[in-house]
Amino acid sequence: METEKRLHLLDSFDARGSDGASYKVMAYEHLQRVDLLTAGLDQWEPTGLTEYRLTSGERIDLGKNGALRVVGTGVELRAA
Repeated sequence: METEKRLHLLDSFDARGSDGASYKVMAYEHLQRVDLLTAGLDQWEPTGLTEYRLTSGERIDLGKNGALRVVGTGVELRAA
């Protein structure tokens, strides 16, 4: 049986791109469903993974130095 997963919005913030444009960045934590044997309760727990995306859906990579880059474009973002 495959583990059910979902994203939970942690935070959002405005950012300025190296291209001069303004962006909205969304930070999500990955959750996985916990199977409980009691009364069919729906419980989720964090997996320890965080994912960043623009509101338009493009993925953001977080570099070792904390730099945020839009995947596929090379645009670097800084919190505004």
